[in-house]
Amino acid sequence: MKKVILSIAVLLCTATGVLGQEGKRGDRPDGPPSITKIFKDLDTNEDGKIALKEAKGPLKKDFKKIDLDEDGFITKKELEKAPKPKRGRKQEK
Repeated sequence: MKKVILSIAVLLCTATGVLGQEGKRGDRPDGPPSITKIFKDLDTNEDGKIALKEAKGPLKKDFKKIDLDEDGFITKKELEKAPKPKRGRKQEK
């Protein structure tokens, strides 16, 4: 009887862990965020531009490449023209 209860407990714990992981996968977006989403998340002062101090991640890393007019801000038009980052594993040289 103890073995049956222990087996059921182990099975439930394992199933809960697996189901929890599957739910996380479903929450991932299908692709990169939209320009609207990027501005909503990063344009903290809501001036319609992203300053270097507001930028994060790849946007911050490539800020100078994306800021085409070199005014210190990224506009929606500049972001639309920006080269898309390559996703996935990095290839070894």
